[in-house]
Amino acid sequence: MPFFEERAGGLRCVLPFEAAPAELSLLREAARRALEQWGMGAVAEEAELAVTELATNVIEHVGEGSPATLVLESTGHRLRVEVHDKSPGRPVLRTACTVAERGRGLQMLAAMSEEWGAELTPAGKMVWCELALGSAQHRLRVQRAVMIINEYRRVAGSASVMVPTAAVLEESATDAITDLLHWLVAQGGDPDEALDRALMHYEAEAGAA
Repeated sequence: MPFFEERAGGLRCVLPFEAAPAELSLLREAARRALEQWGMGAVAEEAELAVTELATNVIEHVGEGSPATLVLESTGHRLRVEVHDKSPGRPVLRTACTVAERGRGLQMLAAMSEEWGAELTPAGKMVWCELALGSAQHRLRVQRAVMIINEYRRVAGSASVMVPTAAVLEESATDAITDLLHWLVAQGGDPDEALDRALMHYEAEAGAA
């Protein structure tokens, strides 16, 4: 079961797992759902690839069945993906001419990441990478939207699902917009004009990004 935290600097998801090939698809799905819940679905494909490579590294170099932990954390302008295991042995990034099939994963990880690395921990080690999340204005709007949707789902009594699907979140967003339109009409406003203005703002910001 994933464990979620909201911090002053961002969001955090912690997911313990057993290092086994059968777990990889479950980890990818958990990562995608967490990112969709945070409004970061645009980077989900890269994150899934990073999760796969980091978890596979544990299977191949620490041992199948080893306990490990996946951590996803938004750090403002980046998404940080970490995998913790109990082995102190650090991975080595080999040059292309010395790499066979095994070992190419770290090259791919290094190529797709803003940064990556490995650090010793009291329990073993952590291998991590960081992925870019987009413009500052876009991130700010997405973070505010995540807070609004989470609170809306709590007030509406629909927050019982720990990691809702993209369809569930989209439905919640639609319901929240509908409620806002009802509120706007009650205040004497014009919902069509409000929607037009919101779409104009979005298109202007998206075009400038």
